[in-house]
Amino acid sequence: MSGICDGRVVVVTGAGRGLGRAHARAYAAEGARLVVNDLGVGLDGAPGPDSPAGRVVDEIRAAGGEAIAHGGDIATTEGAASLIATALETYGRLDTLVNNAGFLRDRMLVNLDEDDWDAVLRVHLKGHFLPLKHAAAHWRAEAKAGRVPVARIVNTSSGAGLLGSVGQGNYSAAKAGIVALTLVAAAELRRYGIQVNAVAPAARTRMTERTFAETMTAPAAGFDAMAPENVSPLVVWLGSAASAGVSGRVFEAEGGRITVMEGWRPGPSADKGARWSPGEAGETALKLLAEAAEPGAVYGA
Repeated sequence: MSGICDGRVVVVTGAGRGLGRAHARAYAAEGARLVVNDLGVGLDGAPGPDSPAGRVVDEIRAAGGEAIAHGGDIATTEGAASLIATALETYGRLDTLVNNAGFLRDRMLVNLDEDDWDAVLRVHLKGHFLPLKHAAAHWRAEAKAGRVPVARIVNTSSGAGLLGSVGQGNYSAAKAGIVALTLVAAAELRRYGIQVNAVAPAARTRMTERTFAETMTAPAAGFDAMAPENVSPLVVWLGSAASAGVSGRVFEAEGGRITVMEGWRPGPSADKGARWSPGEAGETALKLLAEAAEPGAVYGA
Protein backbone atom coordinates (compact mmCIF):
# COMPACT_ATOMS: atom_id res chain seq x y z
CA MET A 1 0.00 0.00 0.00
CA SER A 2 1.13 3.55 -0.61
CA GLY A 3 -0.38 6.98 -0.12
CA ILE A 4 0.04 10.21 1.81
CA CYS A 5 1.07 8.27 4.95
CA ASP A 6 3.41 5.85 3.21
CA GLY A 7 5.97 4.62 5.74
CA ARG A 8 4.50 6.46 8.72
CA VAL A 9 3.77 4.66 11.98
CA VAL A 10 0.39 5.59 13.43
CA VAL A 11 -1.16 4.79 16.80
CA VAL A 12 -4.95 4.98 17.10
CA THR A 13 -6.66 4.56 20.48
CA GLY A 14 -10.18 3.19 20.75
CA ALA A 15 -9.67 1.71 17.29
CA GLY A 16 -11.66 -1.50 17.65
CA ARG A 17 -14.96 -0.05 16.50
CA GLY A 18 -16.65 3.02 15.05
CA LEU A 19 -14.53 6.06 14.32
CA GLY A 20 -11.28 4.52 15.56
CA ARG A 21 -11.69 1.48 13.34
CA ALA A 22 -12.48 3.70 10.36
CA HIS A 23 -9.41 5.86 11.08
CA ALA A 24 -7.09 2.86 11.42
CA ARG A 25 -8.28 1.32 8.17
CA ALA A 26 -8.03 4.66 6.35
CA TYR A 27 -4.45 5.22 7.56
CA ALA A 28 -3.51 1.71 6.46
CA ALA A 29 -5.02 2.36 3.04
CA GLU A 30 -2.69 5.38 2.77
CA GLY A 31 0.40 3.30 3.53
CA ALA A 32 0.73 3.69 7.30
CA ARG A 33 1.74 0.94 9.71
CA LEU A 34 -0.68 0.77 12.62
CA VAL A 35 -0.84 0.14 16.33
CA VAL A 36 -4.53 -0.56 16.94
CA ASN A 37 -5.43 0.09 20.57
CA ASP A 38 -8.70 -0.99 22.14
CA LEU A 39 -9.49 -2.17 25.65
CA GLY A 40 -12.62 -3.94 24.44
CA VAL A 41 -15.07 -2.37 26.89
CA GLY A 42 -18.80 -1.79 26.66
CA LEU A 43 -20.58 1.52 26.22
CA ASP A 44 -20.30 2.20 29.96
CA GLY A 45 -16.58 1.40 30.10
CA ALA A 46 -16.98 -2.04 31.69
CA PRO A 47 -14.71 -4.77 30.27
CA GLY A 48 -16.16 -6.80 27.42
CA PRO A 49 -15.64 -10.50 26.70
CA ASP A 50 -12.89 -9.88 24.15
CA SER A 51 -11.02 -7.06 22.47
CA PRO A 52 -11.99 -6.05 18.94
CA ALA A 53 -8.51 -4.67 18.23
CA GLY A 54 -7.34 -8.01 16.86
CA ARG A 55 -10.21 -8.13 14.40
CA VAL A 56 -9.26 -4.72 13.02
CA VAL A 57 -5.64 -5.85 12.72
CA ASP A 58 -6.84 -8.88 10.76
CA GLU A 59 -8.85 -6.63 8.43
CA ILE A 60 -5.85 -4.40 7.78
CA ARG A 61 -3.53 -7.35 7.15
CA ALA A 62 -6.08 -8.99 4.85
CA ALA A 63 -6.02 -5.82 2.76
CA GLY A 64 -2.22 -5.95 2.53
CA GLY A 65 -1.37 -3.56 5.36
CA GLU A 66 0.73 -3.80 8.52
CA ALA A 67 -0.81 -3.58 11.98
CA ILE A 68 -0.42 -4.84 15.53
CA ALA A 69 -2.97 -4.88 18.35
CA HIS A 70 -2.56 -3.25 21.77
CA GLY A 71 -5.07 -3.93 24.54
CA GLY A 72 -3.72 -1.73 27.33
CA ASP A 73 -5.65 0.89 29.32
CA ILE A 74 -4.32 4.17 27.94
CA ALA A 75 -5.83 6.12 30.86
CA THR A 76 -3.06 4.66 33.05
CA THR A 77 0.61 5.61 32.97
CA GLU A 78 1.59 1.99 32.37
CA GLY A 79 -0.90 1.53 29.54
CA ALA A 80 0.00 4.77 27.80
CA ALA A 81 3.74 4.10 28.09
CA SER A 82 3.21 0.57 26.77
CA LEU A 83 1.23 1.94 23.81
CA ILE A 84 4.07 4.17 22.65
CA ALA A 85 6.66 1.48 23.41
CA THR A 86 4.72 -0.99 21.25
CA ALA A 87 5.05 1.30 18.24
CA LEU A 88 8.77 1.87 18.82
CA GLU A 89 9.58 -1.78 19.53
CA THR A 90 7.53 -3.10 16.61
CA TYR A 91 8.32 -0.56 13.91
CA GLY A 92 11.27 1.40 15.27
CA ARG A 93 9.53 4.76 15.09
CA LEU A 94 6.36 6.74 15.81
CA ASP A 95 4.95 9.48 13.58
CA THR A 96 1.30 10.03 14.45
CA LEU A 97 -0.91 9.60 17.50
CA VAL A 98 -4.69 9.65 17.11
CA ASN A 99 -6.46 9.94 20.47
CA ASN A 100 -9.97 8.57 20.02
CA ALA A 101 -10.90 6.27 22.93
CA GLY A 102 -14.02 7.07 24.93
CA PHE A 103 -17.41 5.99 26.25
CA LEU A 104 -20.60 7.46 27.71
CA ARG A 105 -22.37 7.46 31.06
CA ASP A 106 -25.17 9.92 30.36
CA ARG A 107 -27.23 11.42 33.18
CA MET A 108 -28.89 14.73 33.89
CA LEU A 109 -26.67 16.66 36.29
CA VAL A 110 -28.83 16.15 39.37
CA ASN A 111 -28.70 12.37 38.77
CA LEU A 112 -25.04 12.19 37.76
CA ASP A 113 -23.01 10.15 40.24
CA GLU A 114 -19.47 11.14 41.12
CA ASP A 115 -18.23 7.80 39.81
CA ASP A 116 -19.85 8.45 36.43
CA TRP A 117 -18.24 11.90 36.31
CA ASP A 118 -14.81 10.53 37.21
CA ALA A 119 -15.00 7.59 34.82
CA VAL A 120 -15.84 9.68 31.75
CA LEU A 121 -13.27 12.38 32.56
CA ARG A 122 -10.69 9.66 33.14
CA VAL A 123 -11.11 7.87 29.82
CA HIS A 124 -11.67 10.87 27.58
CA LEU A 125 -9.45 13.56 29.10
CA LYS A 126 -6.81 11.57 30.96
CA GLY A 127 -6.90 9.06 28.12
CA HIS A 128 -5.86 11.87 25.79
CA PHE A 129 -3.28 13.40 28.12
CA LEU A 130 -1.24 10.31 28.96
CA PRO A 131 -0.63 8.98 25.41
CA LEU A 132 0.09 12.56 24.31
CA LYS A 133 2.59 12.99 27.15
CA HIS A 134 4.49 9.79 26.38
CA ALA A 135 4.51 10.37 22.61
CA ALA A 136 5.66 13.96 23.08
CA ALA A 137 8.46 12.89 25.44
CA HIS A 138 9.78 10.53 22.75
CA TRP A 139 9.58 13.16 20.04
CA ARG A 140 11.21 15.81 22.24
CA ALA A 141 14.13 13.45 22.86
CA GLU A 142 14.41 12.89 19.11
CA ALA A 143 14.43 16.63 18.45
CA LYS A 144 17.07 17.26 21.11
CA ALA A 145 19.21 14.56 19.49
CA GLY A 146 19.05 16.45 16.20
CA ARG A 147 16.37 14.26 14.62
CA VAL A 148 13.47 16.70 14.43
CA PRO A 149 10.34 14.61 13.77
CA VAL A 150 7.44 15.28 11.45
CA ALA A 151 5.11 14.38 14.29
CA ARG A 152 1.34 14.70 14.42
CA ILE A 153 -1.26 14.37 17.16
CA VAL A 154 -4.97 14.33 16.31
CA ASN A 155 -7.32 14.60 19.29
CA THR A 156 -11.04 13.85 19.32
CA SER A 157 -13.43 16.41 20.76
CA SER A 158 -17.16 16.67 20.03
CA GLY A 159 -19.91 19.13 19.29
CA ALA A 160 -20.92 18.48 22.89
CA GLY A 161 -17.56 19.89 23.98
CA LEU A 162 -18.00 22.97 21.80
CA LEU A 163 -21.66 23.76 22.54
CA GLY A 164 -22.71 21.50 25.41
CA SER A 165 -25.25 18.68 25.34
CA VAL A 166 -28.18 18.17 27.72
CA GLY A 167 -27.73 14.98 29.73
CA GLN A 168 -24.02 14.83 28.95
CA GLY A 169 -22.41 17.15 31.48
CA ASN A 170 -19.49 14.79 32.13
CA TYR A 171 -18.91 14.04 28.44
CA SER A 172 -19.25 17.71 27.41
CA ALA A 173 -16.79 18.82 30.10
CA ALA A 174 -14.28 16.17 29.04
CA LYS A 175 -14.56 17.05 25.36
CA ALA A 176 -14.21 20.77 26.11
CA GLY A 177 -11.10 19.96 28.13
CA ILE A 178 -9.67 18.13 25.13
CA VAL A 179 -9.95 21.32 23.07
CA ALA A 180 -8.04 23.29 25.72
CA LEU A 181 -5.44 20.52 25.97
CA THR A 182 -5.03 20.62 22.19
CA LEU A 183 -4.36 24.37 22.20
CA VAL A 184 -1.81 24.14 25.02
CA ALA A 185 -0.04 21.13 23.50
CA ALA A 186 0.17 22.81 20.09
CA ALA A 187 1.84 25.84 21.65
CA GLU A 188 4.23 23.89 23.86
CA LEU A 189 5.28 21.22 21.38
CA ARG A 190 5.69 23.21 18.17
CA ARG A 191 9.42 23.72 18.85
CA TYR A 192 9.95 19.95 18.69
CA GLY A 193 8.34 19.44 15.28
CA ILE A 194 5.02 18.27 16.75
CA GLN A 195 1.68 19.49 15.40
CA VAL A 196 -1.46 19.04 17.48
CA ASN A 197 -5.03 19.45 16.21
CA ALA A 198 -8.50 18.28 17.20
CA VAL A 199 -11.51 17.02 15.29
CA ALA A 200 -15.11 17.22 16.50
CA PRO A 201 -16.82 14.49 14.47
CA ALA A 202 -20.48 13.76 13.91
CA ALA A 203 -20.88 10.13 12.90
CA ARG A 204 -22.70 6.91 13.69
CA THR A 205 -20.99 4.97 16.48
CA ARG A 206 -22.10 2.80 19.38
CA MET A 207 -22.33 5.97 21.47
CA THR A 208 -24.28 8.17 19.04
CA GLU A 209 -26.63 5.43 17.84
CA ARG A 210 -28.17 5.36 21.29
CA THR A 211 -28.05 9.09 22.09
CA PHE A 212 -29.14 10.45 18.68
CA ALA A 213 -30.98 7.45 17.26
CA GLU A 214 -33.15 9.31 14.74
CA THR A 215 -30.39 11.31 13.07
CA MET A 216 -27.91 8.43 13.07
CA THR A 217 -30.02 5.90 11.16
CA ALA A 218 -28.34 4.74 7.95
CA PRO A 219 -30.30 5.58 4.79
CA ALA A 220 -31.68 2.79 2.63
CA ALA A 221 -29.84 4.24 -0.38
CA GLY A 222 -27.58 7.13 -1.35
CA PHE A 223 -24.88 8.94 0.59
CA ASP A 224 -24.63 7.82 4.21
CA ALA A 225 -23.78 11.15 5.85
CA MET A 226 -23.32 9.60 9.29
CA ALA A 227 -20.87 6.85 8.27
CA PRO A 228 -17.71 7.15 10.43
CA GLU A 229 -15.59 6.66 7.30
CA ASN A 230 -16.58 10.20 6.22
CA VAL A 231 -14.55 11.69 9.09
CA SER A 232 -11.39 9.65 8.52
CA PRO A 233 -9.98 11.46 5.43
CA LEU A 234 -9.51 14.67 7.43
CA VAL A 235 -8.00 12.74 10.36
CA VAL A 236 -5.59 10.99 7.96
CA TRP A 237 -4.54 14.26 6.34
CA LEU A 238 -3.96 15.92 9.72
CA GLY A 239 -1.79 12.95 10.70
CA SER A 240 0.30 13.13 7.54
CA ALA A 241 3.31 15.21 6.54
CA ALA A 242 1.02 16.97 4.04
CA SER A 243 -0.55 18.98 6.88
CA ALA A 244 2.66 20.93 7.52
CA GLY A 245 2.00 24.26 9.23
CA VAL A 246 -1.45 23.32 10.58
CA SER A 247 -1.48 23.19 14.38
CA GLY A 248 -3.67 24.33 17.26
CA ARG A 249 -6.81 24.04 15.12
CA VAL A 250 -10.20 22.48 15.77
CA PHE A 251 -12.28 21.10 12.91
CA GLU A 252 -15.85 19.82 12.76
CA ALA A 253 -16.34 16.95 10.34
CA GLU A 254 -19.74 15.57 9.36
CA GLY A 255 -20.77 13.82 6.17
CA GLY A 256 -19.23 15.77 3.32
CA ARG A 257 -18.71 18.95 5.34
CA ILE A 258 -15.50 20.18 7.02
CA THR A 259 -15.66 23.30 9.21
CA VAL A 260 -12.83 25.23 10.85
CA MET A 261 -14.05 26.19 14.32
CA GLU A 262 -13.01 29.66 15.43
CA GLY A 263 -13.59 29.29 19.17
CA TRP A 264 -13.99 32.00 21.75
CA ARG A 265 -13.25 35.48 20.41
CA PRO A 266 -13.83 38.83 22.13
CA GLY A 267 -17.24 40.31 21.40
CA PRO A 268 -18.77 43.65 22.52
CA SER A 269 -16.82 45.23 25.35
CA ALA A 270 -16.99 48.24 27.66
CA ASP A 271 -14.25 49.71 29.87
CA LYS A 272 -15.15 52.21 32.59
CA GLY A 273 -11.54 52.68 33.64
CA ALA A 274 -12.61 52.16 37.24
CA ARG A 275 -14.52 49.64 39.34
CA TRP A 276 -18.17 49.08 38.45
CA SER A 277 -20.94 48.97 41.00
CA PRO A 278 -23.11 45.83 40.75
CA GLY A 279 -25.95 47.86 39.23
CA GLU A 280 -23.65 49.49 36.68
CA ALA A 281 -22.08 46.14 35.83
CA GLY A 282 -25.50 44.59 35.24
CA GLU A 283 -26.75 47.48 33.13
CA THR A 284 -23.58 47.42 31.03
CA ALA A 285 -23.72 43.64 30.64
CA LEU A 286 -27.28 43.84 29.32
CA LYS A 287 -26.27 46.50 26.78
CA LEU A 288 -23.34 44.39 25.61
CA LEU A 289 -25.53 41.29 25.34
CA ALA A 290 -27.94 43.23 23.15
CA GLU A 291 -25.05 43.89 20.74
CA ALA A 292 -23.64 40.36 20.89
CA ALA A 293 -24.39 37.44 18.60
CA GLU A 294 -26.68 34.75 19.98
CA PRO A 295 -24.79 31.76 21.38
CA GLY A 296 -25.05 28.39 19.67
CA ALA A 297 -27.89 26.18 20.83
CA VAL A 298 -27.04 23.47 23.35
CA TYR A 299 -27.76 20.01 21.95
CA GLY A 300 -31.04 18.68 23.28
CA ALA A 301 -32.16 21.97 24.82
